[in-house]
Amino acid sequence: MGEHLEAFSRARIPYGAWGSSYFPAWQTSALAEVNIGQFAGEAMNRILGLRRVRAEHLDYLVIGSTVPWHWKFWNAPLVASCLGRRVPGFHLEQACATGLQAVFLAAAEVDGGGNETVGVLTFDRTSDSPVGVFPERRGYRRTEALADVWDNFGFDPATGNAMIATAGLAARKYGIQRAEVDDITLCRYQQYFEARESGFLDRVLVPLEVLNMQGRVMGVVDDDTGVRRLTAGALRGMRELDTCVTAGTQTHASDGMACLLVCDRDKVAELSPRPEIDIRLVAKTALRTSPSLMPEAPALAVQKLFDQTGLGIRDMAVIKNHNPFAVNDAIFAKLLDCDWETMNRSGCSLVWGHPQGPTLTRLLIEALEESVDLGGGYVLLFGCAAGDVGIAAILEVSEGGRQR
Repeated sequence: MGEHLEAFSRARIPYGAWGSSYFPAWQTSALAEVNIGQFAGEAMNRILGLRRVRAEHLDYLVIGSTVPWHWKFWNAPLVASCLGRRVPGFHLEQACATGLQAVFLAAAEVDGGGNETVGVLTFDRTSDSPVGVFPERRGYRRTEALADVWDNFGFDPATGNAMIATAGLAARKYGIQRAEVDDITLCRYQQYFEARESGFLDRVLVPLEVLNMQGRVMGVVDDDTGVRRLTAGALRGMRELDTCVTAGTQTHASDGMACLLVCDRDKVAELSPRPEIDIRLVAKTALRTSPSLMPEAPALAVQKLFDQTGLGIRDMAVIKNHNPFAVNDAIFAKLLDCDWETMNRSGCSLVWGHPQGPTLTRLLIEALEESVDLGGGYVLLFGCAAGDVGIAAILEVSEGGRQR
């Protein structure tokens, strides 16, 4: 099953032409002090240089972010200039799904024949997010202030619920037990530290300097600063904020960027240090579930994707997800009959944080690296977004024409 799937006939992701910053937690690094769009463009230039890819290869740039930043009106063309390549492009935003949507839209640019090599650059700075004031003539007040990203985390205008409430509601719906959620969390932290101590994450994460207006180094982003060592006893002792949700079993806000390239299959040899590795995009889908049941949406999206492709959970070599709550993984394991210990073997956003725009991009890069280590196969990537949305995608990694 699935042998003839060909969503994108020409678009490929060149192996190795990618990288991510570390994701420092909110207000813990010099990233809190910079224009994140400018930083991201300069960081992508640095990463491509380390990968021996020249900016001149780029024809187009797709950027994605969710938190407003100064000069956002100029979006991708400005960021491309910071990257050192004056190319056109556009900006997209879909809450936590942004990082994956950007990759597939870049692939559409390539498959449509308009561009041979498209850069994907996603970034966000939750630290010091701006305050916006919007005219609202229909209201009883002349203006309405949208304070910042924290207000959005705490209030879904469609339901009135906070993000954390969706986890509690979903946990109660599926009868998820607190002990399992704690066990999942402890496993995820162990997976992260094993990947880091083995050197795996060094292939993905790039230490990056942060410069001030005079071009002097004001800091180095070289750590996922929100990650901490947890014990089973510490997790068990945490107070529940909602059903199965504690401070330890949810993610945290952070800052960061991640980038990769999508190119025509004939360009892979120029851009990848290992052009024999073929990475193609198989399929993507999204759906909305019932209001305020966000943690179940990714599992339902994956099931929809399997129905469309004829593939199943046993066909996947790598399974990785954006899991703002450990409850997400418990529900996924229950609905898809999946052992949650086999997921997220190199880390996940539950542990290293969630800057939104680049979260799924970093997850994808880690998943592709993991698949290469395994000799190829199907990669399943999925996550939730904005209250009740789930997104899921399948990619395939093969080497020298061999498929797993």
